[in-house]
Parts: sequence; structure tokens; C-alpha cells
Amino acid sequence: MKHLLWTLLLFTFSATLSAAEPIDVPRTWQGIPGLERTANGRLFVSWFTGGEKEPAPENTVLLCYSDDNGQTFTQPKPMAGPIGSGRTFDPTLWIDPYGKLWYIFNRGDKDTAQHGVYARTCANPDAIPPVFSEEFRIGYDEVPYAFRMNKPTVLSTGEWVMPVTLAQEPIHDWFAGPKQLQGVGISPDQGKTWQLFGALKAPHWALENMIVERRDGTLWMLIRTGGGVLWESTSNDRGRTWTEATPSTIPNPGSRFFIRRLASGNLLLVNHYKFKGRSHLTARLSTDDGHTWNGGLLLDERSNISYPDGVQAKDGLIWLIYDRERHKAAEILLTTFHEEDVAAGKDVSGQVRLKQVVNRLGRE
Repeated sequence: MKHLLWTLLLFTFSATLSAAEPIDVPRTWQGIPGLERTANGRLFVSWFTGGEKEPAPENTVLLCYSDDNGQTFTQPKPMAGPIGSGRTFDPTLWIDPYGKLWYIFNRGDKDTAQHGVYARTCANPDAIPPVFSEEFRIGYDEVPYAFRMNKPTVLSTGEWVMPVTLAQEPIHDWFAGPKQLQGVGISPDQGKTWQLFGALKAPHWALENMIVERRDGTLWMLIRTGGGVLWESTSNDRGRTWTEATPSTIPNPGSRFFIRRLASGNLLLVNHYKFKGRSHLTARLSTDDGHTWNGGLLLDERSNISYPDGVQAKDGLIWLIYDRERHKAAEILLTTFHEEDVAAGKDVSGQVRLKQVVNRLGRE
């Protein structure tokens, strides 16, 4: 019955995103957001909820959107829900070079030890309403355990590279712990097929890696760990092989970070700079491919803020999403700024907007 109900719900949602319909899953907590912006300015925001916490079998991934630059958003709707004892989690939004919106998420079942990466796509994300495909498995059948958190990267060669966390044996738990390895999925055919490469070891709670292509053509992987700094690895062959992971000089607590190359060619890093916990979310710039970073722009000084994701619009404005107090205020928050603001460490563009609420449960 539960599987049938979710099948009916998802079939309805694949044809429309209606703000009038109420959400179909109780929300006692929420967090772990993702963000994308179309060429015409529509903002999409994803996150997940369901059950009493994360992880839980009831975890369900959501989506909403805004057509007025984030002033208002549609009612969040489920994009995929649990089947049996398996949960859905860690949704990521990404618009590929052809304008297709990818809603990428994970399914995990500790009872069956089935853990994989799935997606739904929307060929015209500016349509009213946007129409999404049925979900499909991305691949990574080489291993019994694989999930991902962050956006793919398009290389100068045209290949797509997706950061992946994996394990090489069945895992009867939500996480693989010390058995978790870091790698990438590579697609040479615009997402039709993906192949796994890399099995990097890093300290416990290594996960949620991100990839950037440096100016010399090498790939630089940064890895979240629980050791107080990001770990790093380099590939000289477009992701097929990787150096042994080692500690970087970038401080970071055990929390997701965000790194992306901007239109200027500089790198943007958003993390909890110089702080051991999930506070003082800060945007910083590097003009030398990540070897040094400026002091940056403080985005939110409060505690219990985490998991930034973002995108730069064609006009240069940077849009960033993150969460706050997943079990209390339970806020999904939006921020905007320009590269020049990060360089100056203050609002010089007149377009810095901080702590804008996308959605909240509001139990403070």
C-alpha cells in the first residue's frame, strides 16, 4: 500500500508542480538544501524531510520554485519517497550545458544493503508547469553502495564528472563509516552512462567531496572530514586516477562546503571558515586556483547553520542556499551577493541579501 501510494503521488507530480496542493509528508524537521537558477531566472530549491530525523526510513526529497527572484516560493512537493524500508535523501539540483534540469538524489536501504544514485530530469525547467521524467537510476552498479551530495562539473573536454562516495562491499547501515571511499562518476555522453573511478581513503566521516578543474587541466578534489580540515586529491588524467588523499590547509568542521569556479575564473569557497562548529558561514575567493584565499564575506554568524549550495547567474549575481536549526527553526535560507562583495569583505554591489527565508517550520 505504501509503495502504491508513493507511485500515485509521484505520477501526479511528474506532470505538474502545483502550489495549491498541500505537501504530502509530515515535516517535523528539514534541511540539506540544493539550488539552481534557469537562464530565464526561475529558482529551484530542493531539500529533504520526513520521519523524526535524518537518517530515517521515512526521509523524503522535496522541490519548490520561485518566479519572482526568491520573494515567494511554491509549496514544496515530494519528488521521491521511501519504498519499503529504504529512504530518499541528499537531493542535488543541476542544470546541464543543454539547459536540462537534473534532480539527483539517493536511495538507501540498510536492510537490503541497496544504496544507489537516482535522478529525475526536466527538459524545459522554465515551463508552466515544469514537467519531470520518471525517476531512473544513474548507474554505479560496479559497487553495492554509492551516494552523492554535490553538483557535477563539466570539464573543458566536455566530459561530466560527478563526485561520489562509495563502498566496495554491502553495507547494512545508513552510512559505511570507515569503509566509505571517495571517487567520481564520469559521463562521456551527456549523462546517458556513468562509470566510477577512484577509491580514495580519508579519515572517518569522509564524504561529500567536490571537484573543480584547475587552469592546468588537473582536477582538484576536496573532501569533507571530521578532522578539522578538508582533505584533497589531484587527478592528472581527467578523473581516471587520483593521488592519495592528504590534509589540505583549508579549515573546515565536519560539515558540507561549497566550491565552484566563477565566470571571472576565480574560485569561490563557502564554508565555516576558522570555526570548529557549524557557524559563521563565510564566502571566500581565490585568484590562484585555490592556493590562497582572501578573508571573505561573512554570510551568517549564527550557530547551527550548514550545507551551502549555490550558482552564479549570467549577470554575475551569486545565489546561495543553506539551512538553519533543522529541528527547531528548521529554516531553508537564501543569500545573494556578487564576487566584488566577497573581494571587499562587505556589500559594495548593493545586492547583498542575507538570511532570506525560503521555507521554515518555526519552532524556536
